[in-house]
Amino acid sequence: MPILSIHQRLETSGARTATPFMLGDELWLGVPQLAVDLPGTPAHMNGGDSDVDTLLYKWTGGRFVLSERLPSHGGEDIESFCIGDTQFLAVANLREGAGPYEPNVESVIYRRTGARWEPFQSIGTFAAKQWRHFKIGEHNFLALAQGLTLPHLTPVNPRYSCIFEWNGESFALFQTLDGMWGYDFTCFEIGEDHFLAYADHTSESLIYRWDGEQFVRFQMIAEKSGRTFHHFRRDAADYLAFASIDGVSKLYRWNGDSFSVHQELEGPGGREFAMLECGEDLYLVRINFIEGTPSAPKTDLMSQIYRWEAGKLALVESFPTSGGTDAHFFSADGEKFLVVSNSLTADVRFRTDTIVYRVNL
Repeated sequence: MPILSIHQRLETSGARTATPFMLGDELWLGVPQLAVDLPGTPAHMNGGDSDVDTLLYKWTGGRFVLSERLPSHGGEDIESFCIGDTQFLAVANLREGAGPYEPNVESVIYRRTGARWEPFQSIGTFAAKQWRHFKIGEHNFLALAQGLTLPHLTPVNPRYSCIFEWNGESFALFQTLDGMWGYDFTCFEIGEDHFLAYADHTSESLIYRWDGEQFVRFQMIAEKSGRTFHHFRRDAADYLAFASIDGVSKLYRWNGDSFSVHQELEGPGGREFAMLECGEDLYLVRINFIEGTPSAPKTDLMSQIYRWEAGKLALVESFPTSGGTDAHFFSADGEKFLVVSNSLTADVRFRTDTIVYRVNL
């Protein structure tokens, strides 16, 4: 029996992530959408109408049911987190319009008030792609990956990736980084040290270390084409997986002072990772986005499932994705599932399903 079997299809358009989160004792799923197709226009992965809602599904009767919508503009990411007893949803908006597009757009942080999500704080962003909440001691940080370096686009809002901190009333700018086309942040600990890994497309993908006052440059991983990191610990060692859209994705191992290459994961197109520990076994999923260029992308790719075997990641299964952008494991009704967001069809149209898989282990 294959590890994955389709449980449910969700009708999404240009889905950029599919993030499960808990609201009280209820399971929800947030799906930001980049765009919907414009009839009569040529297919292009950066086309379409980007004024499209972020979808919120609630797990009901063993399936996700569409329950709420949040107005968005080229939605790229959604992050759920709590500070004290207050729950927030942060939505990263890439652009607005249906061509020409405006990347200087407000990205909205929502607060749960009663039975509603209400706008709490709007932050001017420039092609925002991810929010990531994390805590270090008493600090509540909210990192923003953003930016583009295309010559015809002019930043009006702050253009660099940055980090905000909760000041008790709102999120205030804490530190600006050097990244100009940011995609992802991953926070992790090794011993007593806190690290923040940052992936960028045209700038360096870096690991920062928290020195107690700010995040300082610690190690450069790649000069360009970064998409995401994923940290895990296995066999008393720390590992960091790095996905590259153009080159080979790599697994790094902590040597006590820095990270060194431990294994290469062949094939371009790397976009996102998801991890599941089941008994003694560890599984890592790599989601692949496209091969080629934005003007002529190949979107119908195979994504991979690896299992940890003898100190390495061994390929155990591949499954089709269609402009795959994200994946998350979750548990519900005593079973394990994997949700995968797909964003582009083989003919580069946005209307393609996000898929919920049952995990058969």
